[in-house]
Amino acid sequence: MKSGMIEKEGFAALVLRLRSEGISDLDLLTAVEQTPRSAFVPAPFAEDAYTSRTIPIDCGSFMEGADLTLRLLHRLQVKPGQRVLEIGTGSGFTAAVIARLAERVLTIDRYRTLATAAQQRMDALGLSNVVVRQADGSNGMPGEGTFDRIFVTAAFPSMPRFYAEQLTHGGSMVAPLMISDDACMMVRLTKTGSRFEREDLFPVPYLPIMPNVAAAL
Repeated sequence: MKSGMIEKEGFAALVLRLRSEGISDLDLLTAVEQTPRSAFVPAPFAEDAYTSRTIPIDCGSFMEGADLTLRLLHRLQVKPGQRVLEIGTGSGFTAAVIARLAERVLTIDRYRTLATAAQQRMDALGLSNVVVRQADGSNGMPGEGTFDRIFVTAAFPSMPRFYAEQLTHGGSMVAPLMISDDACMMVRLTKTGSRFEREDLFPVPYLPIMPNVAAAL
């Protein structure tokens, strides 16, 4: 089967699964359709691009299954004109989708290999409103102003209250939080004044966030 047909059929199957969960955000689904996911996965896993399977990528990292990725982006609720910070670029797929919804995306990863490859994919897709950097995301990005949305894909050991200063009033952050030694919960934190309102979403399989830049990779 030709790759274009695999892409279309994979996306169609994903849409059906998402609709069964009550996710039918047309803007989000259009952004995903415009961002060929198979271009972000290693070639041997191209046929799994739109499945719920976790896909290994370079540097010991992984891509979440398509279903989980879309569930998280649906909860992030990105709107036109917003500035978004993503901690954990990975393949760059989520940043590319967000870029089709937001005004500007700053995405960072501790691995140079991943950041470089993600930037190349953004360039190939003509997404000029995405900035990819290699950086330590354990404390966010102080000095970059405030963001309307922050999306994190590595788990914090406790509530990341230092992020409150990096969110606009009414802004929100979707991030994993370790709730025990071996359990992780995705939470949405909405800024009200100088504090967060917390909403627990669902368990997720993320690993604890690792500080410092991985200079050798």
